[in-house]
Amino acid sequence: MNNPGTHSLFFYIKETLKQAWPVLISAWAGIAFGVLDTTMVGHASAADLQAMALSVSIYLTVFIGLMGVVHALIPIIGQYFGARQPARVGHAWGQGVWLSFGLAGVGSIALFSPNLWLMFSGTIEPEVRNGVTWYLRMLIIALPASLLFRTIYCLGTAVSRPKIVMTINLVSVGFKALFNWIFIFGKFGMPALGAVGAGLSSAIVAWMTLVIGLWVITHDPFFKPFQLRLGRPDWAELKSLLRLGLPMGGSYLVEVCAFTFMALLVAREGMFVTGGHQIMANLAALCYMLPMAIGIASASLTAQAIGAQAPHRALLTGRAGLAVVVMGASLTVVLILVFRDLIVSAYTDDTKVAAVALTLLTILPLFLFCDAMQCIMTYLLRAYKVAVVPLIMQVVALTVFGLVGGWLLGFGPWKGALQPLLDILMPGAPVGAGSLWFMAALGLGLSAILLKFWYGRIVRQYQNQFRH
Repeated sequence: MNNPGTHSLFFYIKETLKQAWPVLISAWAGIAFGVLDTTMVGHASAADLQAMALSVSIYLTVFIGLMGVVHALIPIIGQYFGARQPARVGHAWGQGVWLSFGLAGVGSIALFSPNLWLMFSGTIEPEVRNGVTWYLRMLIIALPASLLFRTIYCLGTAVSRPKIVMTINLVSVGFKALFNWIFIFGKFGMPALGAVGAGLSSAIVAWMTLVIGLWVITHDPFFKPFQLRLGRPDWAELKSLLRLGLPMGGSYLVEVCAFTFMALLVAREGMFVTGGHQIMANLAALCYMLPMAIGIASASLTAQAIGAQAPHRALLTGRAGLAVVVMGASLTVVLILVFRDLIVSAYTDDTKVAAVALTLLTILPLFLFCDAMQCIMTYLLRAYKVAVVPLIMQVVALTVFGLVGGWLLGFGPWKGALQPLLDILMPGAPVGAGSLWFMAALGLGLSAILLKFWYGRIVRQYQNQFRH
C-alpha cells in the first residue's frame, strides 16, 4: 500500500468490508456448532437437551470471558505488524500461547464443579445433573485447544489474513456434524452418548482445528517472516497482554452475563414469555455478529495504522468502521421490520410464544442500532490499547442502568412504572420482559454515547502527538 495517507474514506470502507466478511463467516460457523448440538441432541431425549442447554450456558460464560483476554493479541500484534516489526509479531503470538495455557487451567477449574453453577437453577433431575457433569468434562478437554486456536485467529485477523481462519472454521462444521451423528446416536458400534456425545465431538473437533491451524501458519510462506515461536515466558509481554486482556475479558463477560440474568428474570413470567424472550435473544445474538465482525476488522486496520505511526490513516479507518456499521445496522433493522412475521414463524409454531415475540420485536431495531454503535466504539478503543475505562462505562451503562434498571421497573419496587410508555412503544408486551428489553436498549445507547466521547478524546490525544 503506497502512501496510505492519500487514500480516501471510501478506500478504507472497502478495506474494512474486505476484512470483515471472512470474520463474519467465521462467527456464523461458530454459531453452527450450537445449532447442530441443539437440533441433534433434541432428537435424543428431553433430559439430554436440558443437560446440553445448561452445560453450554456455563461453558460459554467461562470461555467467552477467557477468549476476551486472549483477544488482546489483536491490537498488540496489529500494532507490531503496522510498525513492520515481524519478529515482535512472532514473539507476541508465542506469549499469547503461554497465556492461553494458563487461562485454560483457570477455566478447567471453573468447569470442573458444575454443582456450584447448578445451585442457581433450582431442582435438577439426577440424570440431567450427571449429563451436565460429563458434558463439561468433555469441554474441559476442548478448552485448551479452543483457546490456543484463538491465538491463531488473533494472528490471522491482526495481519489481515482472516480468510485462513474462516476456511478452517467452515471445514470444522462438517466434522462437527459427522462426529455428532456418530457419538450422540451411537453409530459404527459406538455407544449412544446423547448430550455427552456432543461434548465429545466438540473436544475432538477443537483439537483437529488447532492442529490444522498450526500446520497452516507454519507452512504458509506469508507467516515465515514472523518467526513464530513459543520461546520462554516473557513476563513483561505477558503483563502487557493481561493489562489489556483482563478488562477486555471483563467487557465480554458484562455483555454475556447481562443476557444470562435477563433470561433468569424473564423465566418468572412463564414459559410463553420465556419462549418469546429466547427468540429475541437469539435474533439479537445473530445480528450482533455483523457489527462484531466490522469492529474486529476496523480494530485490526486501525492498530496497524497506529503501529505505522500514521495518525490520519488511523482516523480514517475508524471513520470507515463507523460508516460500515451504520450501514449494516440500518440494513438489518429494515430486514427485521419487513420480515418480522416470517422470522417469528420460522422460530415457533406456538401462537402464544409468537405473540409475545412479536410484541418484543418492536423494540429490537432500537436495541440493535445501539448495540452496533457501542460494539464498534469498544473495538476501536481496543485498537488504541484502551480497555479499562470502556469496561467501567459498560458496567455502569449495561449492568447498573440497563439490567438493574430493568429489574427495578419490571420486577422490583418500581414495577409497572414504564407501562404507559411500553403501551406506546411495545403494545401488549409483558411488563417484566418489556421493561428489561427497553432498559437494555437504553443502556446500550448510553454505553455507545459514553464510549464515543472517550474514543474522541483518545483520538484527539493521539493526533496531537504528531502536531507538536
